[in-house]
Amino acid sequence: MKLLLTAAGIKNTSIRNALLELLGKPIAEANALCIPTAMYGHPMVSPSRTWDFISGQEPKTPMCELGWKSLGVLELTSLPSLDKERWVSWVRETDVLLVAGGDALYLCHWMQQSGLADLLPSLRETVWVGLSAGSMVMTPRIGKEFVGWTAPNGSDKTLGIVDFSIFPHLNNVDLPENTMTNAEKWAAKLEGSAYAIDDETAIKVVNGSVEVISEGHWKRFMPS
Repeated sequence: MKLLLTAAGIKNTSIRNALLELLGKPIAEANALCIPTAMYGHPMVSPSRTWDFISGQEPKTPMCELGWKSLGVLELTSLPSLDKERWVSWVRETDVLLVAGGDALYLCHWMQQSGLADLLPSLRETVWVGLSAGSMVMTPRIGKEFVGWTAPNGSDKTLGIVDFSIFPHLNNVDLPENTMTNAEKWAAKLEGSAYAIDDETAIKVVNGSVEVISEGHWKRFMPS
């Protein structure tokens, strides 16, 4: 799987170009599925905001409104009630998964419960575009600062597809606690490497190779 891990979607030309490179085709020729599941786990997200994401009316976090050839909705909480033969083909046939922000642990739980997490290693050409929690879910841990919904095991561990953690929305005016000072404190408590990224930054990961794509500000933290 090819990863484009963003804080706020396809915010600028550099991130868009990275997406096009991963797709290997124009957006207008690519089929997409959006995954809104993480939004339902976050206390600040209402059903109307979920609809805004799905319908491509979130200009601060552009994802679904980019002009895809086709766009569908994959709601992970519904998948355990379906035969895998029904929904797995939908995922395998899509070019890109657009994964909304919200609560990373809630998203992780339903990725595991639905079986999507087990399917990921076989999706070698699929592009995963994460938005905030949709990016953080791919990391080993999110840190207690980002724990909202409590996992059954009480852990802050996520899928560990990549070997670094992500502190998103650095210096976002709507999130005054997301400062570099707090990012440094957060990173110091983690066992591995980590990145703090602002809304103009993304991290591209292909075959284990990591590249930061940015028109903004970011910082990498190495374990002590």
